[in-house]
Amino acid sequence: MLNQQTSDDRGSNFSTEDLAALRENLHEQRLFRQEQLRQLSAAATTRAAAAPERRAASQTEVRVTLAASARMVLAEVEAALTRMDQDTYGTCHLCRGPVALVRLMIVPQARYCARCQQDLEDGR
Repeated sequence: MLNQQTSDDRGSNFSTEDLAALRENLHEQRLFRQEQLRQLSAAATTRAAAAPERRAASQTEVRVTLAASARMVLAEVEAALTRMDQDTYGTCHLCRGPVALVRLMIVPQARYCARCQQDLEDGR
């Protein structure tokens, strides 16, 4: 549900309903990443004794990479929830312009507007 942006006292110009939907999405992502980290940790202890050494090493490498990625996304989600609490959510960290609601619905933890994100990815 994408509502028209409305002017209010917040750092962003999102409706209460939009912010509630975004917060819900962030909470779901946080739970998913926390569960993913629990499963990766449990798999590490279970498989360590069961797998032959070579296979265990490759599986460990994959688990370490997945866990690092999950921790990174979890930190981004936590930071986005903090920005919501501080009424700075939806403001680009570089240009201080608004981050489009459509972008936040896809990537609710986004720190940058689409233009600044592209500039970062292009190395500008």
